[in-house]
Amino acid sequence: MKLLSFRNTGRDSYGALVAGGVVDLGPRFGARFPTLRDAIAAGALGEFAAAIKRAEPDFTLDRIELAIPIPNPEKIICVGVNYANRNEEYRDGSELPKYPSLFYRAPRSFSPHGQAIWRPRESEQLDYEGEIALVIGKAGRRIAREGALSHIAGFTCLNEGTLRDWLRHGKFNVTQGKNFDRSGAMGPWMVTPDEIGDLGKMRIKTRVNGEVRQKDTVESMIFPFEYLLQYISTFTTLVPGDVIATGTPTGAGARFDPPRWLKPGDRVEVEVSGIGTLANTVIDEPQ
Repeated sequence: MKLLSFRNTGRDSYGALVAGGVVDLGPRFGARFPTLRDAIAAGALGEFAAAIKRAEPDFTLDRIELAIPIPNPEKIICVGVNYANRNEEYRDGSELPKYPSLFYRAPRSFSPHGQAIWRPRESEQLDYEGEIALVIGKAGRRIAREGALSHIAGFTCLNEGTLRDWLRHGKFNVTQGKNFDRSGAMGPWMVTPDEIGDLGKMRIKTRVNGEVRQKDTVESMIFPFEYLLQYISTFTTLVPGDVIATGTPTGAGARFDPPRWLKPGDRVEVEVSGIGTLANTVIDEPQ
């Protein structure tokens, strides 16, 4: 299933993308599950699948305003430098890391599919980072690597937009450069694992104004999905609706000479096999 959160005629809801449009699941299940996150936590996705088989689309996709797939996740945990050739990009002679680099992002730092990414007035060094993100479906602490994939409810596309100069304000943290309002994007929807196929063959591609800047497969990941779930759940309980951004391939704008920062009018597309394409245009942050 392709599950999405959205607004239609002033009403927040969630639904499923089917041939011909969107099935609005809010009126059907909203009394029990007010949000998609609540439905995931209750294990209701099987009910959704059954309901969708009997339902006709309530409206076409162009009639709704998408939100990020899980509008109110408890945690968004991001993984840094998780593709082997990304480590080589730093040209510091370092070996592959033994453990993943992690940081948190706030939901407010992401725009939904189709809405603008903001370049803040404080910096022109806005960069893109196309990523595959996991959505947690089953809670867990100290999850065993064997069977870890059963904790995933779905996958979505993510642009982990970054203000590069603000990453260096602190000695040991990158939080500032990763959390400017609407500096990244997430969506357009969450796709359940059964529609993805072979998770070990997922492909990701990032385009800026139609030019391919990033292209890789999850086979290049230093820390695969199962390891990330095991490692992260060692120190924090993962709960339904949590999002894990799994890292970006080589080719971000900062790695060009000279750097190629995003500017107003640029269109960024992150395409992931089995999911679709997240697309956003850059604007200067509104005053």
